Amino acid sequence: MKPLITGASGFIGQNLTHSFAKEADLRLLVRQPTGDPRERKGDLLDKPSLEQACAGRDIVFHCAGYAHAFDVSRAEEEKRHHQINFEGAENVARAASAAGVKRFVFLSSVKAMGEPYQLCVDETFDALPETAYGKAKRSAEESLCEIARQTGMEIVCLRLAMVYGKGSHGNLDRMAAMVRKGLFPPLPEVHNKRSLVHISDVVGAMRLVAEDQRVAGKTYIVADAQTYSGRQIYDALREVMGMKPVIWAVPSFVLKSGAYLGDFVQKTTGHRLPLDRQALDRLLGSACYKPTLIEKELGWRARTSLIQGLSYLKKENK
Repeated sequence: MKPLITGASGFIGQNLTHSFAKEADLRLLVRQPTGDPRERKGDLLDKPSLEQACAGRDIVFHCAGYAHAFDVSRAEEEKRHHQINFEGAENVARAASAAGVKRFVFLSSVKAMGEPYQLCVDETFDALPETAYGKAKRSAEESLCEIARQTGMEIVCLRLAMVYGKGSHGNLDRMAAMVRKGLFPPLPEVHNKRSLVHISDVVGAMRLVAEDQRVAGKTYIVADAQTYSGRQIYDALREVMGMKPVIWAVPSFVLKSGAYLGDFVQKTTGHRLPLDRQALDRLLGSACYKPTLIEKELGWRARTSLIQGLSYLKKENK
């Protein structure tokens, strides 16, 4: 196997790279080289750099992408999502197919599907995405499938639930940092269902689909079959960090009022506050996704529980 890993300096890319150890002839696409001889400098919008990176490779793991940032306007976020998550993915796929790459593993997101709200959905859920991030990922999936039909390159899309683990800088880690400092309010138990997946299980799924001949043209949800409420996540964070449990909670209506204030500030000033309705939905809303197809067809199972997956916070708290 001669893999190219895009976004190799990112959270998922680094973990995937480490999983190969010395068993593969790796090439790593990064924006800022560190001196590793396997690295190639490139950018998702720089087509010549992508063509050079793909040359001589037989599989591409496309891990590079853009999630979100709190310090930019929503208009700027939409632009970044379109450029990086759609145009960038399309550029890499076209460079890969031109180079004769056999298989392309695309890291998509469950947000490429419509919001399930109170439902728990699997790959058969056909609602369209609502967020700029989800729309960009869905457009990329469709474009990559068309490239596969035109060229014969095998495409497999992995729709990831929220990925967490040591080295992540995502929402769960920001929440953990605030809980540790005593700045995060105890959430009410509203019995919402949030899907997560630990980085080790994501890497396992990526390695699995890299060589299985049944996956060409398939789209799989990658998520822990166990879901968690916002309150359960809050309590788990306190537990692994050795903090005393709390029995009280901030009422939902107080949090909702703060979220509406955040939206008002965003609308009137252009500045985003840490709490708005979008952020509140990630805490108290449901986003439940079932990995039905990958479990049924490939026998993949998420093996890391939330407490196990957060165990790295114990060491960080000492």
